[in-house]
Amino acid sequence: MPAVFVQHLSVPSSAIDALGHVNNQEYLRWMQDVAIAHSAARGWPMERYLAIGAGWVVRSHFIEYLRPAFAGDAIRVATWVADVKRKTSTRKYRFTREADDRELVRAETLWVFVDIASGASREIPEEMKTGFLIVTDGAEAPRAL
Repeated sequence: MPAVFVQHLSVPSSAIDALGHVNNQEYLRWMQDVAIAHSAARGWPMERYLAIGAGWVVRSHFIEYLRPAFAGDAIRVATWVADVKRKTSTRKYRFTREADDRELVRAETLWVFVDIASGASREIPEEMKTGFLIVTDGAEAPRAL
């Protein structure tokens, strides 16, 4: 499996705001959805996290909106793990409209690995660290798109 995970989506009319384009909250939801799908594809579905009593929470998001997307647009959503530290991991995202190959959004999330019962941060298990390929500068992302 490549280091950059790609999903395709079609923008539903329910994602459109009063200004006629995709609402910013939708990008957050899609970021979470593609991160979960990538994790599952790398052997870490939600059930595995629950079995070890740990999971991920967001510390911060950065989103740069470059162009609007509209109802019916076909979008490629790419994500990759940019780093894994002791208790945190940075994941990056790129949204591209398929019709014109224009980049719509660049984003990143700083995730913290936590104990589900206590909510306290905890060390990321070694088998998880080695389960994801690291793309340190996003250089592989354009090839995946």
